[in-house]
Amino acid sequence: MPRLDTYPIHLGLGATAIEQPEFPRDERAMQWYADYAERHAADGNEARVMAMYTFTESWPMWEMHPAGGEVVLCTAGSMTLHQEFPDGEAAEVTIGPGEYVINPPGTWHTADIDGEASAVFVTAGMGTQHRPR
Repeated sequence: MPRLDTYPIHLGLGATAIEQPEFPRDERAMQWYADYAERHAADGNEARVMAMYTFTESWPMWEMHPAGGEVVLCTAGSMTLHQEFPDGEAAEVTIGPGEYVINPPGTWHTADIDGEASAVFVTAGMGTQHRPR
């Protein structure tokens, strides 16, 4: 059986769910996302990618998804998400197993990890931007 932490799922138009190629855990990761966007461009902003990651360090960058909201569901450990909303407001929230946060469209976000944490992400990835932390 495929594992979500290795093979993300594309959630597309017509309620499709399509297993994706193996996600690399190295410098090829950003290219994987570019290839994903190209593979599923026809689904536009309605597309979502569902993935699972385990973190042992805080995120090294901020990211923002302009095309839609992102669900971050913690499955193990805990993580503190930092959000900068489009209206200039900021928030910090710590989540543990079974708890989730929604990053609204256009919200810059990053996370601090204390120890190890895992999370499932459902992301509107089209147009995703990154900036240094």
